[in-house]
Amino acid sequence: MDNKSKRKLNRLLLWIAVVVILIAVLAPFLWLVISSISHKVDLTSVPLHFFPKNPTFENYLKIFFGGRGVTDAASQFGQCTINSLIVAFFVTLISMVAGSLAAYGLTRLDFRGKGFIGTSIILPQILPPIALIIPLFLIINGFGMVDTRLSLILTYISFILPLVIRLMMGHFASIPSSIEEAARIDGCTRIGALMRIVLPLSAPGIAATSIFAFIIAWNEFFFALIFASTQSSKTLSVLVEEFSSKFGSDFISMSTAGVLASLPPVILALIFQKFIIQGLTAGSVKG
Repeated sequence: MDNKSKRKLNRLLLWIAVVVILIAVLAPFLWLVISSISHKVDLTSVPLHFFPKNPTFENYLKIFFGGRGVTDAASQFGQCTINSLIVAFFVTLISMVAGSLAAYGLTRLDFRGKGFIGTSIILPQILPPIALIIPLFLIINGFGMVDTRLSLILTYISFILPLVIRLMMGHFASIPSSIEEAARIDGCTRIGALMRIVLPLSAPGIAATSIFAFIIAWNEFFFALIFASTQSSKTLSVLVEEFSSKFGSDFISMSTAGVLASLPPVILALIFQKFIIQGLTAGSVKG
C-alpha cells in the first residue's frame, strides 16, 4: 500500500471514529428531545417509534404556563430555574475573582510555602463528596443556612474555587513575565499590571474557566439534594429528579425539564466556543 492510500485509509478511519463519537455523545440528548415532544403511547409502543407520529409541544407549554394536569414538580420549574441561575452566577463570579487573584499570587509571587499551598489546593477535589456531606451539613446547620441559596453558593465555591485556581495558574504561567515586568518599569503597579496586562491577555482562559465553573455549579446534584428541599432554594437538577416518585416516573415531563435545563450551558458553550478552544490551548504550554 502506497503513502497516498495509507493517508486515505487513515482519513477514512478518522471520520468513522468522529461519527461514532458524535453518535455516542449526541444520541442521549437527541432521544431526550424526541421524548419531550412525544405522547406516552409513543414511548410505550411496540415496536418503538424513534420519532413520534404526532409531535406535540404541550409538555413545554404546561411547564411554562401551567394548566390542567400539571404536576407539582412542573409548577416549580420557573422558581427553580431562578434559583439555579442565581447560584451558578454568584458561584462563578466569586470563584473567578478570588481564583484569579490566588492564581496570580501563586504564579508570580515568591513566598514560603508556595509549593505546598499550590499542591494542597487540589485536595478538596480528591475527597469523595459523601465524606464531606456530614461535616458540611453540621457547619451549615450551625449557622442556620440549611435550605437557602447561600448554603449552596458557599458549598459549591469550596470545590469549584480550587479548580479555578489550578486552571488560571496554567493560563497565567503561559504569559511571559517579561511583558509584566516591562509594564512595571513604566510605573505600573503589580495590581495595575494584573488588570491591564495579565487579565486581558488571559481573556480566552478566563472565558473558558468561567464556562466550566458555571456548568459545574449548574449541574451539581448531590449537595443540592441534601441542602435544598423547598422551592425557595431548590435547583433544577433536584427538580428533574422529582418527576420520579413512588407512583412511577413521568418520563415525558422529565425529558421536557431535562431539555430546558440543559439549554443554558449549551447556549453558553456555543456562544463562547472560540474562547473555550483558545483557553484550553493557551494554558497547555508555558511561555
